[in-house]
Amino acid sequence: MDFRHIFVPFNFYSNFMFLAPSILVFIIFLTLQIIILLIFLKAFSSRQRSKKGSNQPVSVVIAARNELNNLKTLLPKLYSQGHSDFEIVSVDDRSDDGTYDFLYEENKTQPLLKVVTVKDTPNKMNPKKYALTLGIKAAKNEIILLTDADCIPESDQWVQSMTSQFGVDTTDINLGVSLYQKQKGLLNAFIRFETINTAIQYISLALSGLPYMGVGRNLAYKKELFLKNKGFNSHIDITGGDDDLFVNKHASGKNTSVSLGSETLIYSIPKTSWSDFFRQKIRHISVGKHYKFKHKLILGLISLTHLGFWTALIFSGVLLMEPYILMSGFILRTLLLYLTFMTACKKFGVRFDLWGLVFLDFIFVFYYLSIGIRALFTKRVRWS
Repeated sequence: MDFRHIFVPFNFYSNFMFLAPSILVFIIFLTLQIIILLIFLKAFSSRQRSKKGSNQPVSVVIAARNELNNLKTLLPKLYSQGHSDFEIVSVDDRSDDGTYDFLYEENKTQPLLKVVTVKDTPNKMNPKKYALTLGIKAAKNEIILLTDADCIPESDQWVQSMTSQFGVDTTDINLGVSLYQKQKGLLNAFIRFETINTAIQYISLALSGLPYMGVGRNLAYKKELFLKNKGFNSHIDITGGDDDLFVNKHASGKNTSVSLGSETLIYSIPKTSWSDFFRQKIRHISVGKHYKFKHKLILGLISLTHLGFWTALIFSGVLLMEPYILMSGFILRTLLLYLTFMTACKKFGVRFDLWGLVFLDFIFVFYYLSIGIRALFTKRVRWS
């Protein structure tokens, strides 16, 4: 009788244990990355079509500092929004480029527009948060919809689509997606990739019942929630965080909803130089130090496994170790990455050129490592 088949599991285990340490590390990081991508994919794949609520009154709030040209583009887009009852609250934050005069003249002819002016910011208060606080307090409606002056709604149904979720009594916060306009060049491709990648993370986790951030370019919440929790008081002196820190502190799986699709999209003007982009991202990432511990742990795990996967792949590949394992793992993760981006972009209502996805994913590792280290030691950043 042949007993050799009994020892197959033992031989497999022995062979596995005698693999080079770098290959074992690669397999561990590969496995974790596959699990993470499957969680993202499941969140988007299982999303049900959202229920439409009633046309409740909405206040669109914009804080602007020296944004004259951008306001000239944005405000007409907001005036034409297909919502039956909304106002636009534009806060002029100490502008010296003619913004005040422009808003003053607009206010004479546009009944939808309400203008709030900031002349001075109190000591130890972040200027943008102070401007937003005045705008929210001046808003006459319960539902607050936030965006920035350099943003453009993709649709004239943006206000309606981003606020319809408030027809459900349990919704206090609604998250939207804001992307960047497509332009030529590697920088623009990377900015758009980084923004979609970030959106995949925070939207998929919110859909999974674990919301941890939102973007102020496309975010809605109830005024009552803002006032009851004293607005940005817990992080008033931190530059940034008027969006993600507020959501991080007050959002839960029960009170937070998500709006997806082309009608909910906001597009922003991207940076045109690497230095400006890096400064912007350092400001954004530095705020992450103030997230709840469980969110920092999850995001740290996502970043660590991403870095570990590529590092172990390159190191083992250079040493020509187990090429079949490396190639198989690389192909499997790449297929899942493409499937995740394709599914998410379809849900977002956006087209993204996927031909360079692997390259962008590769350089993202070194970008995030560099920016993360700089953000960790950055103490002061400014609201321009």
